[in-house]
This record gives sequence, C-alpha cells and structure tokens, in this order.
Amino acid sequence: MIGHIHSIETFGTVDGPGTRFVVFFKGCPMRCAYCHNPDTWELGGGEEWTADKILEYYDENKEFYMNNGGLTATGGEPTVQIDFLLELFTKAKEKGIHTCLDTSGIMFRRNEPAILAKYDALCKVTDLVMLDIKHIDPEGHKELTLQPNDNILDFARYLNEQQVPLWIRHVIVPGITDQVEELTRLGYFIGGLSNLKALDVLPYHTMGIVKYEKLGIEYRLKGVEALTNKDAIEAKKHILDGIRKRRAELNQSHELEEQHKEEESKTEN
Repeated sequence: MIGHIHSIETFGTVDGPGTRFVVFFKGCPMRCAYCHNPDTWELGGGEEWTADKILEYYDENKEFYMNNGGLTATGGEPTVQIDFLLELFTKAKEKGIHTCLDTSGIMFRRNEPAILAKYDALCKVTDLVMLDIKHIDPEGHKELTLQPNDNILDFARYLNEQQVPLWIRHVIVPGITDQVEELTRLGYFIGGLSNLKALDVLPYHTMGIVKYEKLGIEYRLKGVEALTNKDAIEAKKHILDGIRKRRAELNQSHELEEQHKEEESKTEN
C-alpha cells in the first residue's frame, strides 16, 4: 500500500512524549484559519512511501527513540489515509514502537460501520492520541475551520470508551478562542474523559503566514497578533476550572450511587 507523505521529521520534540519520528501525511478536509501547514491540505503531491520504507528509515535512528519516544503520525490529517495509517501503525507495533496519532478527529463516523471498524482496529495499535479541539462552540468551530465539530467531540467520547490515552491540544487565538465561558466549557467537556492524560494549551502564532503568501492563499487571520505565553497560561487556568467542576460533579454522582447501593443492600438484608 502507498501513502502520500508531505515530509518526515526525524527528531521531533513537540509531537508526543520523548523524541519522535514524525510522519506528516498529505490531505485534510479542515481549513483552519491559523493552520501553519496549508501545503498539506491537498492529498495529491508529496512523496509516495510504503509502510516498510518508513519503518526502515525509522530504524536508521531508532536508538534516539528508545527513551520514551516513538513514531507520530500527523499532517495534514492522517486519518484521511486511514488504511495506510492502520498498516503503518500495525507494523510499527509489531516492532515494539510507541505509536502516537496527532489528529483533529474530523474523519470519525460512529454511524458508519465500515469506518468504525477501521477505527476499532486503529485503537488496538495506537498508544496515544493527541486530539486538537479547535473550538468547543459548534458555530465558532465552523467559522474557524469551515467544518462542524460534532464528530470531533464524539471521537473524544469514543476514545474514552476505548480507553486510549488522550492528550488534548487547544490553540488560543485572540478574539476567537480566548473567551472565558468557552474555555471553561471546553474544560467541562474534557473533564468527563477518564482517559485524559495531558492538556496542551498553545498560543496562536503567525509563523505560517509566509507559506500562504508563497501558495497564493488568503490568510484569514491577517492582522490578528500572536498570543503571549503568559496569556496562554491564563487561558489554561479557565480550562482547568472547567475540568475540576466536571470531575467534582462526577465524584459527587459516584458517591451518591455508592450510597444508594449501600441503602439497597441494607433493605434487602
């Protein structure tokens, strides 16, 4: 099977735990206003690779990935090429390689059995999913990415059901994804996921604008200034507030259930 690959980075340090071998897939249906890889949107172009060829390349530097590192599939959107992704991760796991999927979740379809079966198989060979939730509000998400977010949020729930370890990523864009109410709402949502292992809150930057100019694509956030790290840290506090609120409610609900069971047991006796 052939995969359409934009590029490969052999020493990635921000695409999962440890040092990573990062494979950038071609193809993505999202059109995020701040995307810094617009050259990965189209499926065509790039280089053609087989899974075996990619893993041979991985092996050339495998000693660098042995200390909690591994292989990360990103893009673009890797699940656009889910058959190739599944083959790559399956063969990687056979070699004992830690696999990480960096995804938007946009391709997930719970109500389509053929697609769901592929995700079921993918979960079995995926050690970690880094899910980028662009915007918690449905309308805000459409405006920011030109795509809905219902399947993305359902994908997060599905990963929780499958108990696949999850890292959430969220980019803070001034005036777009920095409202306190929506940050708290995002936290409340992910606070209900028992598989949540980490939260990365990233400041919006403008380093990708040059790519848009070279490709002749309009940059929709022209004039929006980059966010400071300090502001990103403040935004993260609101997400954490939402997480704590949700988990407090879940704990209270669990305690009430246990109390109810205990009362029922006493009644039966």
